[in-house]
Amino acid sequence: MCQVLVDIPNEVLYDTHMTTTDAATFVKQMVALGYYTHNNVSIGYCAKIAGMTEEEFVSFLGQNKVSIFQFESEEELARDFANA
Repeated sequence: MCQVLVDIPNEVLYDTHMTTTDAATFVKQMVALGYYTHNNVSIGYCAKIAGMTEEEFVSFLGQNKVSIFQFESEEELARDFANA
């Protein structure tokens, strides 16, 4: 497993009213969100990165207005809907 060190100025923690634990959780969640939305990493792996269950991560995606359904075009969506 890879670990990444992120330096966050104390002023940012003060301004956001975050503890170091809050900031670490936030960073993990944002990294997982980025991997999911930009790199097509699976929900399972992203949930592990975020320190969540898969169900919690799906809920987190919804809270951030990210759909778990990813279609290349409306035609692909229509085909999947027709085959359901």
